[in-house]
This record gives sequence, C-alpha cells and structure tokens, in this order.
Amino acid sequence: MSRVLAISGSLRAASFNTQILQCLQPLAPEGMHIELFKGLDELPRFNEDLETDPPATVRTMWQAIADADGLIVATPEYNGAVPGVLKNALDWASRPYGASVLPGHAAMVLSASPGVFGGIRAQSQLRELFALLNVYVVGGPQVAVPEVHTRLDHRAEPGERLSDPTTRAMLTSLLHGLAEAIDHQAGGRLLQPLHHWQSQLAS
Repeated sequence: MSRVLAISGSLRAASFNTQILQCLQPLAPEGMHIELFKGLDELPRFNEDLETDPPATVRTMWQAIADADGLIVATPEYNGAVPGVLKNALDWASRPYGASVLPGHAAMVLSASPGVFGGIRAQSQLRELFALLNVYVVGGPQVAVPEVHTRLDHRAEPGERLSDPTTRAMLTSLLHGLAEAIDHQAGGRLLQPLHHWQSQLAS
C-alpha cells in the first residue's frame, strides 16, 4: 500500500484542479491511496525567521509530506505563473535548509485551466522548481488540461466528474508511472549524487 498526498494549487471552492484530483482515486493502480491535502489556505506567508519554530499549520503540512510515499500536485496558472499560494506552500516545505521533507519524494504534476494552453507555463515552472528541490518528477504524458470546464461533468458525483476519456487515460498512465517510481525508490536514487558530494565535503 502506498500513500500519496495530493495538493491543489487553488483555494477556490469549485477549483478545477481540485476537482481533477478528486477524480484520481478510481484511476489509480491497486494499492495506491490518494489523500487530498486541505490545509493550504491555513499556511502563513513564508518567513525565514519562523522556520525553526513554525506555526502548527506548517508542521502539519511537513508531517503530511513526510508521511507520504509520493506526491501529486495540480496547479492552475495565474498571470502566466504558479499561484502564489502554491509557491508559498513549497517555500515552507523546502525549509529548513538541509532538513526539508521534500527531497527524495517521487511526484506527479499536472495543470488545468479554462484557457487553451491548460496552464502549461505554470506546470513548467513547477517542474523546474521540483528539480531544484530534488523531487523526482514522473515522466510520460505531460497533462495540461485546456478548456477544463468542458471536460468536467458537474452533474456527476465529485469523484466521477472527469468526463474526457483522453485526459482520464493520460492521468491513469501517470498514476501507474508514479506507482513504479515509488516502488523503485526513484526519488532516493535522485539523491545519490547529492549524498556523494556531501560525503566528499566532509572528508
């Protein structure tokens, strides 16, 4: 059984990205449990002065990430970029320096937008950020869902709203890739060069 933490970069109650995350469990391989993180709106603005003794909401997020075998992050695109609320959460998750809970995790990323590009610019920024934070991002189809409002059936139950078969197939493929990355500890292998460099510095 693998535990995967899903994070939506939108706080909106009817967020398209959150709705897609709610549809993932039926598409996931057997043995994968997906849990939606719900505390993003409770995080304070990042302040390095607080990172050694952060608010309880930050510690809750740190623990949720630490307990997860893998991550799924879905981002909208605001003004051509990752939303500030998501960047703020990842800034908190990346600290304290050298003791972050993020490195070594395997992650699946996606984006969705009512626009024609599906939030691809924000997703590209998220991928680049994860590379800097030593998070292994699963390859495969790059899922950026354009005109997402036309691909969700709001008459259906929350977990069944994703009506577009192509999007469902691509997400299913990514979920299986995430399962394989978790099983083969791809994130841990990503850290091997870093650990080698650190050992050289210490010798």
